[in-house]
Amino acid sequence: MRYKADITAGALKLPESRLIADLLLRQVDAEGWKDAIVTKNVLQVRNPATARRLTTLIRSRLETMGPELWKLVRDGKGTVAAHAVLAAAVKHSALLGDFLEIVVAEQYRLFSPALSPKLFADYLEGCRERDPEMPQWNETTRRRLRSSVFQMLAQAGYIENTRSLKLQTVHVADQVLRYLKANKEDYVLRCIQVAP
Repeated sequence: MRYKADITAGALKLPESRLIADLLLRQVDAEGWKDAIVTKNVLQVRNPATARRLTTLIRSRLETMGPELWKLVRDGKGTVAAHAVLAAAVKHSALLGDFLEIVVAEQYRLFSPALSPKLFADYLEGCRERDPEMPQWNETTRRRLRSSVFQMLAQAGYIENTRSLKLQTVHVADQVLRYLKANKEDYVLRCIQVAP
């Protein structure tokens, strides 16, 4: 199955991603993870179930990449870290990556001033043609998916904010591009280099 709804758990989650990247870089064992996430509640969430769910999402995102990218997430300045997390999120979620490559890229090419919720709704319909195995999501899930994707685009600088959805020029951080090129992450590069 190409498309999953696992990104509804949150947008880029940069502060939390920095903490998870640190645990990955320190090669913490299972007991250390439990201590950090549940006992010490380093993610500062309301309950252990939420902490575990968020950890699972972020960790599975980051584990699609290697330690060099984790360092950019943990130690990089704002844009560098945001673009590093976005790269991992794109590799982890074809739903996000394909939206960038198919829809956002076309809107930049057409010089559209902004994205629209309808573009995302139409995109989800098209996803079924690319992936007949895709689940039938209810309207609430579809709204949450749209919200998560638009939040990620705003946090990474592709759109001004989630209200206006106004497209902006994005210069992807050089360190992130170097990592992706060195590791032959061609799909991720195509997806994140859609802005003029």
